[in-house]
Amino acid sequence: MSRVLITAGASGIGRAMAEAFGAAGARVWVADVDATALDDCPADWGRTVCDVSDEGSVAALFGEVVAGFGGVDTVCLNAGIAGPTALVEDIRLEDWHRCLGVNLDGAFLCAKHAAPVMKAQMAGSLIVTSSTAGLYGYPNRAPYAAAKWAVIGLMKTLAMELGPFGVRANAICPGSVEGPRMEGVLVREAAAKGMTRDEVYAGYASGTAMGRFVEAKDIAAMAVFLASDAARLVSGQVIAVDGFTVNPDP
Repeated sequence: MSRVLITAGASGIGRAMAEAFGAAGARVWVADVDATALDDCPADWGRTVCDVSDEGSVAALFGEVVAGFGGVDTVCLNAGIAGPTALVEDIRLEDWHRCLGVNLDGAFLCAKHAAPVMKAQMAGSLIVTSSTAGLYGYPNRAPYAAAKWAVIGLMKTLAMELGPFGVRANAICPGSVEGPRMEGVLVREAAAKGMTRDEVYAGYASGTAMGRFVEAKDIAAMAVFLASDAARLVSGQVIAVDGFTVNPDP
C-alpha cells in the first residue's frame, strides 16, 4: 500500500483515509473536484483537481500519479455525491444522471485507468466506497441507492478480472457517517417526511444495533486494512462499517 491514490480525498471520508494511510507510512496522492479543499491538504501529499465523471480528467490524473509515483499500489474509489432526496416520481432525470455520473461512472473510469497500471505491476488493491444503501436500498434516495448497488457489481467483476494479475478489489459500505454530507441528507429528508432533523437523526441511529452513527476514521481504518498485506487474500468482498444495520428504513 506504499503508493495510495484517493479520489474525493480532500475532505470527509477521503481526507480521513488519506490521513490514515499517511500515518501508516504510505505515500499519498489525493484527487478532488474542490481546488480550495486541495490547497488545505498537507504539502507532502500529491494533489490533483479531478472530475471523476470526465474521462479526460481521470486520464490526466493517472498520468500525473504514475509520473510522480512510478505506479500506484492502492486506489480508493471514494468520490461520490448524495444525490437528490425525493420520491422516485419527483426525481428529475438530470439529477439521476448526475448522481450516477459521479458515484458509478467515476468508479468505473478510475478502475479503467488503474487496471493497466496494476496489471503491469502484477499487484494492487482497489477499494470502492459503496454504502449500506447499496445493501438494502433507501426510500427517497433512488439514484444514490442504485449507484451504490452498481459499484458492488463493478467491484466483484474487477476482482474476477484482475485477480489473476495479483490485484484485489473490495467494497466498504459505510453506514450513516457523521459529517456535512449526511447533515444535508438529514435536513432534506426531514423536509420530505415532515419531520425534524433530530427525529430523522434518531431514526438512523436507532436503526443500528450499536445505536450510533459511524465516523470517517472508522471507514479509513478499514481501508488501510484492506490495502495491507494482512488482507492479501481478501478480494471480492463487501464489508459494512455501520454498527450493524438492523432497520434500513428508519
